[in-house]
Amino acid sequence: MSEARTLDVSKLAPGAFGSRSLMFWGTLGIVLIEGTVFVLAIASYFFLSARAPSWPPDGVAPPDLRWGTVNTLVLLVSLIPNELARKAGEHVDLRKVRIWMLVCLAFGVVFNAVRVLEFMHLNVTWDRDAYGSILWLLLGLHTTHIVTDFLDSAVLAALMFTGPVEEQRFVDVEENAVYWYFVVLAWLPVYGVIYWAPRLM
Repeated sequence: MSEARTLDVSKLAPGAFGSRSLMFWGTLGIVLIEGTVFVLAIASYFFLSARAPSWPPDGVAPPDLRWGTVNTLVLLVSLIPNELARKAGEHVDLRKVRIWMLVCLAFGVVFNAVRVLEFMHLNVTWDRDAYGSILWLLLGLHTTHIVTDFLDSAVLAALMFTGPVEEQRFVDVEENAVYWYFVVLAWLPVYGVIYWAPRLM
């Protein structure tokens, strides 16, 4: 009777980074679905504006540029600690992951605080007309993404501090950073539509 041959995989890493990870493909799928939602919402904005006699409607001023621009700058600068957290995750550097995830969370707190001011300075309520509804929808969609990613990052950061920290958690840090890139990039066209489109139409 021949001896059965077995393949010893005990020394393989428990997770893989980048496109070798199932998490990467799951994150990419979410990004494609959610990106489609943003495209449809922006298309709805232009559909409604094309059928309105004036846009924004008479008596409504475009949103205050100040808070949306501040938040755009906050988001763009947040890419730096996000990238540093991603690289620390790829190098399985727990100390740096902890530091940069805390910095990312601080940016999330600032962004959400300024987002409250954005809502307060849209110059229109959600139920006034189609213009108000689509503005609040666009800002609300992006806010949902920011809040959920902030909560996800907070849970991940807590896991990195409480341990035990398995290598798979570092893959989670990388995927969390990839999703944050999507959140930031999705904001740029939304910012243009909310704040600049009514001034240029």
